[in-house]
This record gives sequence, C-alpha cells and structure tokens, in this order.
Amino acid sequence: MDELKQGTKILAADGRAFTVDGDLARAFRPGDRLVADPQAGLLRVPVAEIRTATVAVDAAAAAFTEMADVTDDAIIAFYGNAAGALADDGVWEEVAAVNAGDVENARRRGRSTTRLGVSDAMRAKMIEGLSGWAAMPSRRGAVLDTVCHDGFHVELVGDALGVVAFVFEGRPNVLADACGVLRGGNTVVFRIGSDALATARTIMELAIEPALAKAGLPPGSVSLVDSTAHAAGWALFMDRRLSLAVARGSGPAVAALGSLARGRGTPVSLHGTGGAWMVISDNTDEEAVEEAVLRSLDRKVCNTLNTCCLVDGPGRERRVAAVLRGLRRAGEARGAAFKVHVAQGSERLIPDGLFADRVEVVRAEGPVREPQAEAIPTAELALEWEWEETPEISVVGVDSVDEAVRLFNGLSPRLVGTLLSNDAGEQERFFNALDSPFVGDDHTRWVDGQFALGKPELGLSNWQHGRLFGRGGVLTGDDVYTVRLRYRSQPTP
Repeated sequence: MDELKQGTKILAADGRAFTVDGDLARAFRPGDRLVADPQAGLLRVPVAEIRTATVAVDAAAAAFTEMADVTDDAIIAFYGNAAGALADDGVWEEVAAVNAGDVENARRRGRSTTRLGVSDAMRAKMIEGLSGWAAMPSRRGAVLDTVCHDGFHVELVGDALGVVAFVFEGRPNVLADACGVLRGGNTVVFRIGSDALATARTIMELAIEPALAKAGLPPGSVSLVDSTAHAAGWALFMDRRLSLAVARGSGPAVAALGSLARGRGTPVSLHGTGGAWMVISDNTDEEAVEEAVLRSLDRKVCNTLNTCCLVDGPGRERRVAAVLRGLRRAGEARGAAFKVHVAQGSERLIPDGLFADRVEVVRAEGPVREPQAEAIPTAELALEWEWEETPEISVVGVDSVDEAVRLFNGLSPRLVGTLLSNDAGEQERFFNALDSPFVGDDHTRWVDGQFALGKPELGLSNWQHGRLFGRGGVLTGDDVYTVRLRYRSQPTP
C-alpha cells in the first residue's frame, strides 16, 4: 500500500477486526508492513526495520548453508577464541567502558539497570558459558538410535535445526548464551534490547566476529539485528526462514513476539513471565524458612521468590516472622528496605506496624515512598513484582498445602514452586500435584541451567501456556537439533 486511511478495518487471522486510527494512518509510509495479530494487535513495521532484519537473516541463512562443511573442531575452536577474547583485559576494558555509557543512558531514561551492567562476575560467567558449549557433545551427525530389520536397518541421526532467532532484553551476557546453538551446526541471529545495543555491538566487534574468522566459520554464523526499534524484533520473528524463534523478556512483549512467529509457522520457545512461589508447611524449622527466603531474594530475576503461601498450624506466627526476617536481611544486603503485599483476608499475619510504616521503595522508574505492607486482592498473587533494589513479595495464608497448590496452578505463571516441609509424603504429593517444570524443597534460585544441570542456559520456559513437548523447561544448546532417518541396506554393524 502507498497510503493508509483512518478508519480502515484490518482483519486478523482469528477474524478479529482492528481499526486504523489517525496516528497510525499518518505514520504509515510506502513499503511499511501492517500486521494484524490476535496477540500483538495492529502493528506497523517500518520498511527500514524490515530491511535491517532481512539483512541479518540473509547472513545467518547463508552461513547455515556453509555450516554443513564446518567441522566440530572448528566450532569448538570458535568458543575457545571467543572466551579468550573476553578474558583479554584490554578487550574487556573497552566492553566495560561502552557498557557504562549504556547504563547511564538507561538510568537517564528511567529504565531498569539490574541486569544491564557488566561485572567481573558476568564476565566470568560468559567465559564459563562459552567454554561449556565447547565441552558439550553435539548431536549433529550422531546416531541416536538404530532400528534393525531383516536385511536392513534404519538410523535416527541428529542434525542441525537451522537459523535460530533470539530476541532478548538488555542483558549483555545472553549474547554469549545465544552462541550455544552453533554447537550443533545451527546459526543465530539476535536482536538485543536498545539499552544494551552498544554493548552488544562492542562484544560482536571485539570478540565474536574475530573468533568466527579465526576458527574459519562463516561470518554470518552470529548476526546482530542492529536496531533499537521494537519493530525490528517483530520483523525478525516474521521471517519465514527461521527454524526456531526464542524470546526472553517481559511477559506481554514475549507473548506478542511468539504470536507473530507462530503466525508464520515458526516454532517458538518463550521465556517470559516468572516469579517463584514458596509454600511453607506447618512442620518447617524457622531457621530453614529464614535462610530459604534470604537465598531466594539476592536479586530480581525470573526465579526470584515472588509469593509465599503460609500453611495454617501451630507456630505459624513464628514462621511468618522468619519470612520477614529473611526479607529484611535481603533488603539490608542491598542497602534497602523491603515491601510485602498481603492477600486480602491474610492481613492478620503481618504486624500492624508494617501497614503504618512508610519506606522508600526503589523500582526501575525511581524511588517512591509507600506503606511497607499493603493489602492486595487474592487475584493479584498472579503479579510478578519487578523490583529493582527493594525486595518485594506477596504473602497469603492457606489452610493446607493442597490449597496452596490450587492457588499456584490457578494464578502463577507455573514456573517455579518450592515446598518447605519435613514430611517426605507431603513433598511427594506436592511434586505430583504442582503444574510446574521446576519443583524444589528449599530456595528458588537453583532454577538455572548452569547451576542445576552444568549446561549453559539459553532460557527457561514456564508452563503458563501449556507443557512442553519432548523437553524440559531449560533450553540449552544441545536441545536445538532435529532428527533425520537414514535407511541402510547393509547388515547392522
């Protein structure tokens, strides 16, 4: 279309009609793409963002064709080269300097910087992750199974999947994570959040691209969509050449991206809404409660404690006090206060003074003064508190572990659930009844591919939109493969 008129009706695939408003009509330019998506709504994808995404996918698709001739040794060498570049102090000093500018710009715009800033710990994790990919066996070319018949046999052989797209928020370390798909002969094209784009460019220029060249891998094996616009991510996920689309970030944005990819027939792996739940039984030690809460609140990520369900029984007041002590200690470790949201009907669990006290709560948009404890509707137990410096949790009293499970299955994103209980039978019933890929009996922060499985992690999937077919909730590099069948007329070896 050369122009777009206000009032035009646009139909989505599900029959829903969207109406073009005046702002959209005025913004439209020849070559732009208009997309009506049931989840994302009515979107204008500017022609410039389409071109930017297309260039990146072109490079990754061309590189994938060439990867058939690339040896495993060359891929392993790439990881060693990239890890070595990040271990170079001169390289890292440049990365850190550019990142400091990204952090300052994000703060000036009122954006969260919790995961944006690089550090020595992040550097070590990136190097460890790249080294981990190198050590991981590849399914490419591996005979996974053999079915024997009279006079022939059929082999199930692992193979590369294709071009994998990543869209993720401003976390520079995820760039190294995304490189994991190369281990199986895949290629990757990614779009990073605008907050971290300059950092990503620098890592690409100083570490990733030289490592590809030195190992002899095609230059487009790792491609960056070099744009700050959200529309570039939309354009990327609408490219039908993708074999898998992976999105990490906030719930609504991830859901919209996933819908756009599914609408083009591309399989998706979504890593969005999180917030862990902890159920505290009536037979739990107070010291164990305090330590589990503290260890679950060291920083805000998807597996951070979000909701506490306290089972009724003797000594529940002491267990509530232990939760509050752990919460207070987590805040003090960050030089901050804490905030507790109490489900209506459970206010009596929390000391009255906390409802009267006002504290400074530091969120991404800046500090505000609020009551330290506030009542919320039970339905808001579903909310994930995106705190910046001030730990925030929800608290609800329940009559039984079974009631807590019903709340979790009905309201949570179904990511992480943990039960503090000394009753083995209760633990087993909890595991069987909880609709979640990650279930534990202590702190919640164990849910991490590197920590739990010794494998660098590409992302975690919740069960908010159903269980996953054929794999667990951790997506790692060795999960990104396909299976080919090969007929062999020779006798079985």
